[in-house]
Amino acid sequence: MFQPLTKPDFGKTWEDARVYCRPACFVDRPHELDDDCLRIADTMVWFAAWHVSLRDNDSVKSAIIAVPELDGWIAVMPDRLADAVRAQRAAVARPRGTMQLGERVVRLSEPQLMGILNVTPDSFSDGGKHVDTAAASDAGFALASAGAAIVDVGGESTRPGAPPVWEGDEIERVETVVSALARGGVAVSIDTRKAAVMEAALAAGATIVNDISALRYDERAMEVVAKAGCPVVLMHAPSAKSDAHEGGPYAHVLLDVYDMLAERVAACTAAGIDPAKIIVDPGIGFGKGVADNLAIVNGLALFHTLGCPLLFGASRKRMIGALDNEAPADQRLGGSVALHYQAATQGAQLLRVHDIAENRQALRVWRGLRDAALTG
Repeated sequence: MFQPLTKPDFGKTWEDARVYCRPACFVDRPHELDDDCLRIADTMVWFAAWHVSLRDNDSVKSAIIAVPELDGWIAVMPDRLADAVRAQRAAVARPRGTMQLGERVVRLSEPQLMGILNVTPDSFSDGGKHVDTAAASDAGFALASAGAAIVDVGGESTRPGAPPVWEGDEIERVETVVSALARGGVAVSIDTRKAAVMEAALAAGATIVNDISALRYDERAMEVVAKAGCPVVLMHAPSAKSDAHEGGPYAHVLLDVYDMLAERVAACTAAGIDPAKIIVDPGIGFGKGVADNLAIVNGLALFHTLGCPLLFGASRKRMIGALDNEAPADQRLGGSVALHYQAATQGAQLLRVHDIAENRQALRVWRGLRDAALTG
């Protein structure tokens, strides 16, 4: 149940109270509002209000606060919470710039596509299609030709109940494919949670590590990424064990996921990973029900307050089938495009998808609408 937040609530908070400031009330024509709106990083997305939530003593209260009015609210907050709000506001505005991926430069001022290439026999959507090395390499080049800025190569299925894969087998699945794509000029990320696989893929030419465990599964993983100096995707999953989907219910799923990712960003930064190279992913579908996933999609802009590029991936996931008469994975294209378009409207910089051409077209329409609003 919604509980309204008022200024006096900040005068009686517990020591462990936390505050969250999510960009809200997005606007198409910021030039008509002068200083009454703000921009998310260096994207083409502006907003006119903050959705501020106070989490205190197991309750959450929220209010919509116009951009010019936030300083008045900060003035009544305890110093610790006021500092947190200022830090979140600054993090939202901080430019994300570009990623240098080998010889490729990926600009994060507008959404970029990451193509999914599963070199596995058992992935939920495309398992078995790319187990042949030559076929997998061809598929990766096709993704890049269709418009993928990055091709994400994975050698282990992480669907619910999937058996773990020995790291040697995983390396054998991905190493040659990564090498072929990298030699061909494709920016490659390696989708793995195992340090040995990360090392092998980076040596073969991968330039990003994408870890569903946020570098928690393998105790060497953080060291490998820090030493490589490469960008890393930290994804939320409720468990760092073999089955990443294990986990109890959430008290408040959007805030719980945010808190975990904030902790991982801090831990990685403390371990020597450049904060400018950390990307966050809320992990749609990982240990989350349909209602959980919908809450995260609706509140996606909150993750910009971490100051990191935001990756969103919901391609062909079960939530789409659950909302559309249990449509099977190969009949979820429309829902996939809709979810990724929604993520773009909230400033997501990277969209991880199977169907590049269709999502690229949706983003071109999105860009056309943005350009028209800004210049019309």
